[in-house]
Amino acid sequence: MDFTFTEEQQAAVEAARAIFSGVEPDGVPSPALTPGAVAEDIDRPLWAQLAAGDLLGLTLAPEHGGAGLDPVALCLVLRESAKVLARVPLLETCAVAMSLQRDGDPGLAAELLPRVGRGELVLTVGANGRTGHDPAELAVTALRDSNGKNNRSSGSDSSDSSVWVLDGVQSGVPWAHSADWIAVPAHTADGRAVLALVHRTAEGVTLADQVSTSGELLAEVRLDGTRIEDRALIDTPGAWEWLRALLTTGTCALALGLGETVLSMTSEYTGKREQFGFPVATFQSVAVQAADRYIDLRAMEVTLWQAAWRISTGTAGALPVAGDIAVAKIWASDGVRRIVQTAQHLHGGFGADTDYPLHRFHAWAKQIELSLGPAAAHEEALGDLLAAHPLG
Repeated sequence: MDFTFTEEQQAAVEAARAIFSGVEPDGVPSPALTPGAVAEDIDRPLWAQLAAGDLLGLTLAPEHGGAGLDPVALCLVLRESAKVLARVPLLETCAVAMSLQRDGDPGLAAELLPRVGRGELVLTVGANGRTGHDPAELAVTALRDSNGKNNRSSGSDSSDSSVWVLDGVQSGVPWAHSADWIAVPAHTADGRAVLALVHRTAEGVTLADQVSTSGELLAEVRLDGTRIEDRALIDTPGAWEWLRALLTTGTCALALGLGETVLSMTSEYTGKREQFGFPVATFQSVAVQAADRYIDLRAMEVTLWQAAWRISTGTAGALPVAGDIAVAKIWASDGVRRIVQTAQHLHGGFGADTDYPLHRFHAWAKQIELSLGPAAAHEEALGDLLAAHPLG
């Protein structure tokens, strides 16, 4: 396989590295020492830098002020962001923007997407449903009300336009308190999965604080008779599934970037830490464990780019693209967990010191491991796909 990236993709990586080089992973209070969320808002200065560097519009079409690149480019930038634990909704905003561009109302896309690229709007998505165990679209109902009232949240003056009424709950929505628009998967009366774009301040929307394993502020988003315009509901078949696939693949990119930094930290520490007059990195037991984690990283990398390439190109394979995504998430979830656990072990007590950043990477790794489903959930999904599409 050819893993050579295009000049445009490589340029995006260089731009991202330049911006993220100034980010300190310890820039907010430690989640281990903070009873609530580590911060109330995203890293706004960093968000502004990403906008100024044209990275928020990386995957937007030129007519919306973007560079027109693909999900592979997005994953490359996400990989860099995770190396410094960047506190920005880069994955969520770009993924929802791509979904709106791909399947949404052209007029709404023309209104919102240029502002997304300029950093004026933050987007997020509820992908966990009510509990995190059932399909997210089942947690919210979307019913058409052709005789609906004005949609006050959108500023519409049309009193007879068709509207949709949303009821339900999405739990663990990342960055919801900082977002302007929230993409909410839902199901219609006939069981179709749809994707609703809801303004955070719309009538009937309430947010309850939740805190992630990494210490970030999440929200339980409750919708109680929330009304949205017809154009704010994406009912293209497969739109929600495509967005979820992109989110899952992006999460794999985050796991890879975090894992690379943690293994580098481990290599540096064991190369300097001495016992019996020798660096512990020269001990066979230490070297073998580090080598195993390097193998994990390479497996995480190859499965990530396979999934991102399938999403970007739509290339057919022996299994649907969901199979490649499941394999990537299995490796990402298990791999990032093993990497941080080995790092903690090889660092000894120093790894648990809250003055050292490793514990923060461990917390983020656990959050990433479980986001969009742990390895076991994707193993089950992969098994179903293999049963439905026998190989050979």
